[in-house]
Amino acid sequence: MIMRELYPKIWFLPFSFLGLMLFLHNPLHAQKLFLLAGQSNAGGLGDSVLSNKHLTNKAFEYDILLDQIKPLRDPAGQNWKSLESVRGRGTILPSFTKTFALLQQEDVIVVHAARSGSSCSVKAELDNYGTWDSSGNLIWSAIEKTTKAVSASKVNLSGIIWMQGERDANAIHAGKLSAIEYKAALIWVIHSFRQKFGKTTLFFIVETGYQSGREQDGNDTVRFIQESVSKELDNVFIVYSATNLFFERGWMRDFVHYSQEGLDDIGEKSAKKIFQIIHHKSQ
Repeated sequence: MIMRELYPKIWFLPFSFLGLMLFLHNPLHAQKLFLLAGQSNAGGLGDSVLSNKHLTNKAFEYDILLDQIKPLRDPAGQNWKSLESVRGRGTILPSFTKTFALLQQEDVIVVHAARSGSSCSVKAELDNYGTWDSSGNLIWSAIEKTTKAVSASKVNLSGIIWMQGERDANAIHAGKLSAIEYKAALIWVIHSFRQKFGKTTLFFIVETGYQSGREQDGNDTVRFIQESVSKELDNVFIVYSATNLFFERGWMRDFVHYSQEGLDDIGEKSAKKIFQIIHHKSQ
């Protein structure tokens, strides 16, 4: 039984100082924990004022600087090792957790592990933005942060939400990275997470969208590989694919980053898809 049942009147102020203190001094028995990982659209460059309209008292975030589970509120994430928080911005997480918690009727904990401009393959790496393959530190930072979240919450990892690919798409377009190399890097990332959290760990992909002012061939290649990997590997799923329509819908903040409206749609739709997948596997 979580603390809002122990303190029903106080819980109506979930972000008050008193509410936080009560939270920190009572055990959390949430049922689902998700990692959100990737580059800047995973980091979230939306509008936190808008994203936080979706807050629910069933959503929590692991804060590695405090080593504590706390109520979720954008901007999510922390600047820690190679990971970053995009301060003042909005993510998919409030929309995702609100939708999933409503469907699942359970509390949700999220771990945020993103780096703007990061690549999947070292051949696509730009400046010092980092890479998720074996040559970089991002994968190990994300694994360490998630491991600490599991320890703090006593909840096993339910799945990984992956939002990454724009940097690799640009490298593919420029002829610096092949489709085969990108596919190998993505598969390596999936296997690396699974070596730590279990070989059947669910991996949920939000397909990479388009970029204004750039040819679409690189992005189409990334999307094709993401779909191919979801068909070839067990427990890898495409949970959102409409990012290629965001320019038409007016859901772009700039040439590559999604607006809060787009991020909220990803959060809601991916939550519904992930709920269906988890529910089906539990039968």
